[in-house]
This record gives sequence, C-alpha cells and structure tokens, in this order.
Amino acid sequence: MDALSQIFTLSLLTQTVRISVPYALAALGATISELGGVVNIGIEGIILTGAFCSVLGNYYSGNPWVGIAAGVAGGVAVALIHAVVSIKFRANQIISGLAINILAVGATKFFLKFFFHSSSNSGRISAFSKWDIPLISKIPLFGDLLSNPLILLAIFLVAAAYVFVYKTVFGLRLRAVGENPECADTLGINVFLTRYAAVLISGALAALGGVWLAYDQHQFTDGMSGGRGYIALTAMIFGKWNPLLAALAALFFGFAEAAQIQLQTMGLDIPVQFIQMIPYLLTIIVLAGTFSKAASPSADGVPYEKE
Repeated sequence: MDALSQIFTLSLLTQTVRISVPYALAALGATISELGGVVNIGIEGIILTGAFCSVLGNYYSGNPWVGIAAGVAGGVAVALIHAVVSIKFRANQIISGLAINILAVGATKFFLKFFFHSSSNSGRISAFSKWDIPLISKIPLFGDLLSNPLILLAIFLVAAAYVFVYKTVFGLRLRAVGENPECADTLGINVFLTRYAAVLISGALAALGGVWLAYDQHQFTDGMSGGRGYIALTAMIFGKWNPLLAALAALFFGFAEAAQIQLQTMGLDIPVQFIQMIPYLLTIIVLAGTFSKAASPSADGVPYEKE
C-alpha cells in the first residue's frame, strides 16, 4: 500500500493533465480528419511543426499569442500539403502522412540551425502569465492548472469538437462524407471542400498540441513530438472516432506516462528502460485489443473521384 500511495498522488493527477493536453488535441484533430474520410498519419509531423513555428513566432515577437497564431498557421500549412496530395491527387494517404512526418523532422532541424544556430534546441521563450479566475484559481493543485490559458482552451476545444461533430449541420455532412461520399455528393454536399476543411481543422488542432509542448518546456527541442502523434492516433481508435471518448483515451495514455515518470523517481529495483517503455507497451496492447472491434468510417482512407 505504501508503494501505491507514493504513485497515486495529487501531483500525479496534475502531471497526467499536463501530459495529456497534446495527446487530446492531436487526437481531436485525427478524429475530425478521419470522420471526413482522410487518414492523417502526418499528425506527428504537424505537432512538431506547430511547436517549432510557435517558438519562432514567440521568440521574435515576445508575444505568446503571436506564437500560438504562428504555430497554428504552420500546422495548417503542413495539413494543406497532406490535403492536396490526398484529396486532389488521390495519393496513398498513409504514405503521404509518413512523408510529412519525415519532412517535419528534417525541416525543423534545418530551420532550428538557421534561426537559433543550434541543432538541438532553440532559445528560451516567454510563457503565459496565470489567469486569476475567481474560485477556480483557489482549488488546490488544479487551480494552478486551470489558470493556464492553454489548458482552458484545450478543455473548451474538447467540448466544442463534440458539439461540432454531433450537433451541427457541418458535423452531419462531415460524417456523411466519411461514411458514403457518393451518397453525400448526390445530396449536394461538396465532398472535396468538406474533406479539405476536415484536414485543415485537424492540422490546427494538432499544431496546438505542439504549441503546448513548446510552451510547457519554454523552448523547442529537436524531435520533441516524441511519438505523441502516433499515440494520439491510438487514442482516436480507442475512443472509436468520438471526440469526447478520444480525449478521455488521451487522459488514459497521459496517466500511463505520468505513472512511468513517478515510478522512475521512487528508486525501485526495476530497470529504467522497462519503466520507460510502459506507455508504448500499453499503446500496443490497447491497439491489439481494440482495433479489431473498432469501426472506422466506411470511406476512411478511400480517395473520392467524382464521376
């Protein structure tokens, strides 16, 4: 019981929330893209691009909001490349996404060297000052988290994504395009425009995940996405392409990573390499257990060609 009490602490819960933010935002983006019928494996590269562009905008302007705008713009630009290749030219969406991930690694390293004269990290950037929100700011531990504008934005976006997908006309059209684009086309829905919108929204959301990483560390470091895009895709599948369930799945993976960090600080007689592999091992187990039961949109990953 003593060991369990050392692991399951309030600080673990706050750490879980902090770690889960980029997973949740990227999972929302992946969900919206796939509900529209476009697989976006490039989420990993978009997170990395968003992180770098946000640091660049923040560093040279000194304004965190400018950094967010730059990060989102960078993510949308990369998502547009994937959208054009996948929708207009009907290329293999998996290969396109993987190419974007590789491109992002090389491009961020190149521009990191160009702008900051370092191949490993950028200069330090300014972060948001805490918002003093009546009552909420006084909540122990969680009050500090909920005073962070980016966490409040993430919570809002989770709720907004659910409403957007299930309670709006565009959300209904989005799901129709992902399930049966031919039928949606006959009903007057612009399949191509809807898919472009879905991919660009996914780029903006995933880029915000990268912004969170950069702002949380107050700098950009080479390869800082660290496979989070792939875990976000797992959260999407685990959440059965439902924005709210995908966000909850992201919390689950965030908890696993936070527990792994907590275990490393306890001095247990367990090889540290085994502890570090827990989140990724859990990802494989979850995928193996849920993928066969998960029902993706019928036209997910299938290019549409108007006859």
